[in-house]
Amino acid sequence: MSNTIPTSTSVVESAVIKAPLSHVWHHVKLESFANFWSALKSSELVKGVSQDTDVVEWTFKDGSVVQVKQEEHSTINHYITYSVITAEPKLTYSSVLSTIRLYAVTSGELEGSTFVEWSGHFSNDADAGVIQDAKFKRRDALADLGKAAAKM
Repeated sequence: MSNTIPTSTSVVESAVIKAPLSHVWHHVKLESFANFWSALKSSELVKGVSQDTDVVEWTFKDGSVVQVKQEEHSTINHYITYSVITAEPKLTYSSVLSTIRLYAVTSGELEGSTFVEWSGHFSNDADAGVIQDAKFKRRDALADLGKAAAKM
């Protein structure tokens, strides 16, 4: 019998950011994440990897380094999808595909704000600790994004 705890392999975190969509969208570029996400020391475009694909290296303040590949980007529908292609230290799971999607709040007391959803879909070898870590990293990053967008 296995000692692993069954868990969902997806995580979705969301927030309403009290700033217009255009202010929030301005920050949602893989190479700009270090400008708002306090967990990152740097985020830089990796040159020479591919002419067709953007690959960005995120260096976290804890010393870990992740290269993420932009899979999709829509300036019309305001979303970006990316995957992790390398990590140091090595990941304990095979893959993850993440999407950040923005929606303008068009009515109600939060009109003029932006609803942001950040999902992650992990391979089935990701354990409960990985999912919890992803949940809290996204929550922290969304809070940081809200602070950065409000300054514009």
